[in-house]
Order: sequence, then structure tokens, then C-alpha cells
Amino acid sequence: MKLWRNLYLLISSLLSLSCSMSSPKGVKAVENFDLNQYLGLWYEIARLDNRFECGLERVTANYMLNPDGSVKVINRGFLPELHQWRKSIGKAKFIGSPKKGSLKVSFFWPFYGGYHVIALHPEYRYALVAGPSRNYLWLLSRTPRLETAETESLLNLARELNFPLIN
Repeated sequence: MKLWRNLYLLISSLLSLSCSMSSPKGVKAVENFDLNQYLGLWYEIARLDNRFECGLERVTANYMLNPDGSVKVINRGFLPELHQWRKSIGKAKFIGSPKKGSLKVSFFWPFYGGYHVIALHPEYRYALVAGPSRNYLWLLSRTPRLETAETESLLNLARELNFPLIN
């Protein structure tokens, strides 16, 4: 009996992790999202550190449309202590309407996590992206650097939304 209970708990935990796609409470994805404008190369300007990007520098994300309408995601980053580039390939799909900046992304099928564009420049020059909880946040730009005023404005928005930024 104990084996079955433990197996049930393990499966339940894995399923709950694979379903953590909603945005953090009080955080809304942008409306009038245009995937075609969002596709392409983005540079990571800042992030809340997480286990899957630990130690990586010069991180980029490249988004490409797949024939089935999903999005191919290629993340790259440099690990200085090993002098190596790391790459991970994933797949993203919309959660609901494609006009809302809420997607689910998977780098290890069948597990998906939320990817929510919560701020976006009108010309898609920068984006602020939240994960399924306030522990995941990325500031992305079309260029390797972003103006200080724009960076500060987006970080202030993240603070207002109670993301745990270190000053």
C-alpha cells in the first residue's frame, strides 16, 4: 500500500508541475499580442536567477514558427567557468487566445510552464516576461543593451508587481 501511495504522490506532484501555466496572481499578460512581431532573436538583459540558467551569461532566446503553429524556442547562454556555450530547445504554444501574450513552454515534454509577456514595447523592442510564479522573470531586448531609463522603468514595474528583485 505504501508503494502505491508514494507512486500516487509522485505522479500528482509531476502533474501539478506540468500544469503550472497560469500567471502569478495579479499579473496580467499583454493583450493585442502579435506573435509574428515577437518571433526572432531576443537578448536577456536581466532575470531572476533560476536553476536552469544558473551561471549563464550572454543569454539569448530565439523564437521561430513551426509548421504546426507552435513556436520553436532556442535558448543559448555562455557558462564562463567551463568556457562553454549551452543550448536548450523547447516548444511553446498559446494558452487560450493567440492575441494574448500567454504561452506555455516545454523544454522537457510533457512538462510545460507558463510564459507570460507582461510588458511589451509598442514596436516589440523590449519585453518583460513572467513565469508561472514570481520566482521567474526575464527582461528581454532586441539588442544586447537596453537604455537605462527603459530598464529602470521595467524593473520598477516588476517591483510594483511584487517580484523579488534585489536592488
